[in-house]
Amino acid sequence: MGCNVMKTLRRGTFVNLSCCCALLLGLIGTGLARAQTRDLATTGQPLDRIAAIVNDGVVLMSELDDELALVTQRLRDQKLELPPENVLRQQVLERLIVEEIEMQRADKDGIKIPDEALNNALQDVAQRNGMTLSQLPDALAQQGVDYASYRTAVRRQLTLTLLRQRDVLQHTSVTSREIDRYLAQEAKHPSGASEYNISHILIAVSEDPSPAQLTAAEQRAQDVYQRAKSGEDFAKLAVSYSNSDTALQGGALGWRKGSELPTFLSDTILKLKPGEVSPPLRAPNGYNIVKLIAVRSADQKVMVDQVHARHIMMRTSELQDDALVKQKLEQLRTRILKGEDFAGLAQISSQDPGSASEGGDLGWAAPNTYDPEFEKVLNSLQVNEISEPFKTQYGWHIVQLLGRRRYDSTDELKRKHAAEEIRASKADEETELWLRRLRDEAYVDSKL
Repeated sequence: MGCNVMKTLRRGTFVNLSCCCALLLGLIGTGLARAQTRDLATTGQPLDRIAAIVNDGVVLMSELDDELALVTQRLRDQKLELPPENVLRQQVLERLIVEEIEMQRADKDGIKIPDEALNNALQDVAQRNGMTLSQLPDALAQQGVDYASYRTAVRRQLTLTLLRQRDVLQHTSVTSREIDRYLAQEAKHPSGASEYNISHILIAVSEDPSPAQLTAAEQRAQDVYQRAKSGEDFAKLAVSYSNSDTALQGGALGWRKGSELPTFLSDTILKLKPGEVSPPLRAPNGYNIVKLIAVRSADQKVMVDQVHARHIMMRTSELQDDALVKQKLEQLRTRILKGEDFAGLAQISSQDPGSASEGGDLGWAAPNTYDPEFEKVLNSLQVNEISEPFKTQYGWHIVQLLGRRRYDSTDELKRKHAAEEIRASKADEETELWLRRLRDEAYVDSKL
């Protein structure tokens, strides 16, 4: 559809952010301990020792201790064997250092998460756990979690997600030719219709390593590979030695379709049998070792309900408040009901820059792709019916439902998924390189 307002009205950036940070109540993620510690630091209580100096910021020892406790508990819950505490402590500190660098970058670049986006993410958390947003503070309190600290932690994770989207994902382009090639390859090879559960260990090198650094990294990668091949727990090795962002998850990358696998690893992974480990593979980010956990079929045919709608949108301003905007839309609705052309009035009056030139036409889309209030109104309309004026977070609207249909979106979805998977396969490597670059450029003085 190509309109700025409706791209936001459709569940886009903010909902993606909340999905990326779908924190379950029993799994309080990285950042909560940091938020609680920072909160204490601002209440007048004495600051504790410094674990690392990071540019102009610090990682506090209490933050490290709290995060170490969270990671240790999560690994135990996952029945993963723990490495020695000093090894795990160093890995946790490294992740906190990288997070601090990312947050400094986000702050410098003015990346802020509005309260509205934060509330949407928290609403998503509440809904996923069968409660309302107003019930969330009490539910967290029962687990000993302060709601204000939880909000700070979620805002932090959303900030990191948005930073990565901006600096990595938005610069990872996918062409139509790549999608066509992907689909052709998928049709030829059974692997394209399969999903692979994989884990990964990265022995990283800097962007311009010396021969000695390369040799040391290669030797370490070979040692880790031999230990994994001989039966040592892969997840424990990942926690102990991997420089990847997934190290503290035991290196787990989860389920990936064949063509979604990291580009430089795909051929190797497709040759592995479940349980097998690959030899170290050299890539720009370092030496990569992968283990294939399992394989499953990913065939699907998708039928979706779609609606065809058009709308006229107006925003409030210093010159016109809600009452005036609503009155104007009521007048436009009356004129349309008397026979004036909806499309013509939308071209003249609508403040949605993307759809106004199309007569307000939003095309065919699944109802749940829209803002919840917009979706609610659409669901209440009969075909050709025009709504009364209503308000969403993006402005005031009148909308006309033009049709409903049951649509076979399999091919369309395949192309969409192909683009997402190609982008993801590129983004994995790009994200690791980006994080390594940020780390190499930062001043870090560890006190461990």
